[in-house]
Amino acid sequence: MKKSYLVIGAGRFGSSVARTLYELGHDVMVLDNNEKLVQEISSEVTDAIKADAASEVSLKALGVRDFDAVVLAIGVDIQASIMAAILLLEMEAKHVVAKAQTELHGKVLHKIGVHRVVYPERDMGQKIAHSLNAPTIIDLIELSDEYSVVEVTAPKDMIGKTIKELDLRARYGISVIALKRNSGRKTNISPVADDQILPGDIIVAVGENKFLKKLEWI
Repeated sequence: MKKSYLVIGAGRFGSSVARTLYELGHDVMVLDNNEKLVQEISSEVTDAIKADAASEVSLKALGVRDFDAVVLAIGVDIQASIMAAILLLEMEAKHVVAKAQTELHGKVLHKIGVHRVVYPERDMGQKIAHSLNAPTIIDLIELSDEYSVVEVTAPKDMIGKTIKELDLRARYGISVIALKRNSGRKTNISPVADDQILPGDIIVAVGENKFLKKLEWI
C-alpha cells in the first residue's frame, strides 16, 4: 500500500532512506536547510524543499500529521535534532524515527517520546566488525542486548541436512525463519522441518547471542 513519508535531513543517511522509500513506490517529501542537498535529491523523490526543521512555522506548513511517518535524519546538529523532534511530537506526528549521533542523544530522543531511535554509524560499525570476525555473516540485526537476527551463508557441516536433523531449536533455541536459495534470488519464508540445506543457501535465523556465538554466527 502506498504511503507518504517526510524525511528531514538530506545527508547520506536521510537521502538513502528517502531514495529507497521512493523506489519502493511511496510518496516522499524531503526537507533540508541546505539548498545544494535539496537540489541534488529533488529529482529522486516526490518533492524536496529548503526549510528549517527546527522552525515551528515551517513544520506546521507541511502538515506533519498527514504523513504516515517522519524520519528525522539531521546529522551533527544535535540541538536542531532535539528541537525538531519536540515540535514533531507536539504536532502529533503519527510515527517519528530519529537518527541519534550518540548514546546520550538517543536517550534524550527516547525521553521526549520519539517512537524509534536508530544509530546508523554504530550499527554499521557493528555489522562490519561481526562480518570480519565471522566471514559467513551477511547481515545482523540486534533485537536487544540478548537476541539477534542473523543472515549467514550455510556452513559446510550443515549442507545436505534437513532443518529437523540440525535440530537448532532444541539444541540452541535458534529458529530458522527463512532460507534463501540461489544466492538470495529465491526466498522460502516458511521453512519446514523437512527442508534440506543446499550448497549456496543463506540461512536467516533468530536466537540468543550466546548460542549464535557458539555456532560462530556472530
